[in-house]
Amino acid sequence: MVELFYERLSDARFMTTLFTVVAVIATIYTLAMPFISGDGLDRRMKTLAVERGQIRAREREKLARGEKVNLRPTPKAFMQNVVESLDLKKWLGEDEAKAMLVQAGFRGQGPQVSFLFFRMVAPIGMLIFAALYLFVLVPINQSPMVKIGMCIAAAYLGIKLPQLFLRNVITRRQQSVRRAFPDALDLLLICVESGMSIDAAFKRVSQEVGSQSVPLAEELTLTTAELSYLQDRRMAFENLAARTGIDGVKAVCTALIQAERYGTPLAQALRVLAQEIRDQRMSEAEKKAAALPPKLTVPMILFFLPVLFIVIMGPAAIRVMEIK
Repeated sequence: MVELFYERLSDARFMTTLFTVVAVIATIYTLAMPFISGDGLDRRMKTLAVERGQIRAREREKLARGEKVNLRPTPKAFMQNVVESLDLKKWLGEDEAKAMLVQAGFRGQGPQVSFLFFRMVAPIGMLIFAALYLFVLVPINQSPMVKIGMCIAAAYLGIKLPQLFLRNVITRRQQSVRRAFPDALDLLLICVESGMSIDAAFKRVSQEVGSQSVPLAEELTLTTAELSYLQDRRMAFENLAARTGIDGVKAVCTALIQAERYGTPLAQALRVLAQEIRDQRMSEAEKKAAALPPKLTVPMILFFLPVLFIVIMGPAAIRVMEIK
């Protein structure tokens, strides 16, 4: 059996046939894989369509039974009552909260009311928790003034927690948009040069870029809708720049506004902006790569050098101990 196996391996004709069969199977698998796996974005869109149909049927049944139909979600009643009774929109800054929520992808009155409510409740909850922990649950051997100071620090942390959460969501959303925006800009340039209008180009790019960045697809889709119903198209581009908060997107929106107002050639401006955004992304990657050596200095001193000294000096130390 072993001799037959070695004989087959040494047979050039058999090995050529075997590799040909493997190559053909791999080629067929590669070509058939996209059709077998399917598009994840299309699958999600079909799922959303089915869910939307179910919701529509459920709401129609409620309407047929004479029940009250809530077509637009509203904030919870007790949150709304607290925010309105204490006038939190005035004291906690409604405009700033609305801008941050829009950049984080939360739209509508519900997220705004929830954010203002938790911005008021979080410091009170952190203060109560710190007081119970320091004075009741785990008594610490510190003076009362130190404990009170720690409670005040916990309350201050509670004030900043909602903002930190929103800033974290905004950062992750902007990172997703930054990674996909150069490719989206190239697609937009191709669509414009092919003769498509800016509305159709935005719609097409939003469909294509959804598999790479869902936040960017959402923003482009919303911009397409605003271009359709806003009287001043300039506002749609300004809203896109405000929702993303990214310098590259703001530059593109400025170029689009100028093209709409003065009739300047849009393709050349988009080509230059696409190259600038790619160069900026490359410079950021080079900056991160240049920052690696200083960051690796401390781990090398703490972890690598002691082990290296032990490996080098260990045998010598053992020989010296044996001689003694």
